[in-house]
Amino acid sequence: MLSSTLTTSPAPIPELVDDLPNISGWETELRSVTSENHPVFLPTTNLRLEDLSATFAITLHMHQPTVPAGVNGASIGHLQYMFEHSGEGDNHNAGTFAWCYSRMGDFIPELVAHGCNPRVMLDYSGNLLWGLRQMGRGDVLDNLKRITCDPTYQPYVEWLGTMWSHSVVPSTPIPDIKLHIQAWQHYFAAVFGWEALARVKGFSPPEMHLPNQPDTLYAFVKALNECGYRWLLVQEHSVETLQGEPLQDKHLPHRLVARNAHGETASITVLIKTQGSDTKLVAQMQPYYEAKTLSRRSLNGISIPPIVSQIGDGENGGVMMNEFPPAFKQAWYQMAEQNGGKSDVVGINGTEYLELIEAAGVKPENYPTCQAIAQYQIWQRVSSERTTPEAVAEAIAAIKQENSNFHMEGSSWTNDRSWVKDYDNVLTPMNQLSAQFHQTFDPLLQTQDPPAEPLTRTVRYRKALLSNLLLQTSCFRYWGQGVWTDYARELYQQGQAAIG
Repeated sequence: MLSSTLTTSPAPIPELVDDLPNISGWETELRSVTSENHPVFLPTTNLRLEDLSATFAITLHMHQPTVPAGVNGASIGHLQYMFEHSGEGDNHNAGTFAWCYSRMGDFIPELVAHGCNPRVMLDYSGNLLWGLRQMGRGDVLDNLKRITCDPTYQPYVEWLGTMWSHSVVPSTPIPDIKLHIQAWQHYFAAVFGWEALARVKGFSPPEMHLPNQPDTLYAFVKALNECGYRWLLVQEHSVETLQGEPLQDKHLPHRLVARNAHGETASITVLIKTQGSDTKLVAQMQPYYEAKTLSRRSLNGISIPPIVSQIGDGENGGVMMNEFPPAFKQAWYQMAEQNGGKSDVVGINGTEYLELIEAAGVKPENYPTCQAIAQYQIWQRVSSERTTPEAVAEAIAAIKQENSNFHMEGSSWTNDRSWVKDYDNVLTPMNQLSAQFHQTFDPLLQTQDPPAEPLTRTVRYRKALLSNLLLQTSCFRYWGQGVWTDYARELYQQGQAAIG
């Protein structure tokens, strides 16, 4: 029996509708499935909290953008482009990338068959899942389905939700944040089924980019809560205590508090990704070896094991292509030889860890609290009693005048990159297309007659939504000016045509 059983499971939905990815139209079913709060791992976990001295959790992040580089400017996955242009740059690695996207479907069954107790969390963008289907790589998706849906292997694997097209949250138009989250949920349910979606309770933001602008952070946390997520993975240096200090214990779960310019608050549990060279740390299984140096903690009088959380690209770079497979397997075999991988220092998945400690009596409200980095400087000037948009704007302007390094761009896995500075040629059309999308469709959604076919299920809406979300992909800024910003311009023009 699978570890999450829906009270009522909706009928399966198609992956593709009118040759477009299924990213909208089943919002009612989505709310029904994601609002259920059954334990995910607790009924099937083979770990007992009292046997654990420390734990670690690793996430593999996978992404390929969608680019308008197909026939007549058609949107295709960048992996397909790599295969079709193998002579350009590093495109000769396309085959290895495809193997990396599939290989967990082989590694987990192999390790389980040899008496190991592995764990892994997976974060795949919606672009990538759709791109694999577009290019006929159903074999990769089938391999992933094996460890996602087969009750023999599912307890070892946890999927994390993310933004549909790898949009960095701080610079995503606020009305589109929830649309990205729901688009990913739609497509994941179409590929893996509603039961699998019901087990997705953690969220991995692209580029580990956490907004610190009050209204954006609040909208993000509120959307996560509304979409059924229980926890969020955040970068250590992207958060601070409510007193503006570094976290005291990064190996404990925290409660992220978000307050907007109207004084409204929302919160969500977070696991802290530690700093470091992400892919190298994951490739060499550093979280396991760090966990071996830790011991149990007391949280609200209850003894629990700490957790070392880490994420890295699952395919990008030589260390992940070549060093990760043997290091990954070696760590699990080592744990199996010492204690069967079920006691002392063990691997664990995020939701599994939270369910175990909460079953032991720890409550989310007991977690240490934190907020987005640099927000202390704002709330030091704006009291909860006089929180208004004007007061917050004045405080931010005053702080910027006093400190040229202060910004509201959020914080990501690295502080040496901005997804805003010098990208007006992408951000301006991106914001224009978003505004045009909402001006066109929001009034229609508000006046829609419920018995009619949902507007979100029409080809016009889905095509316009897809263009809007694709234009917000971080890659069109990450890779600099040139062909990538040209791709953005083409997507903008396609989006305008789709909206009509």
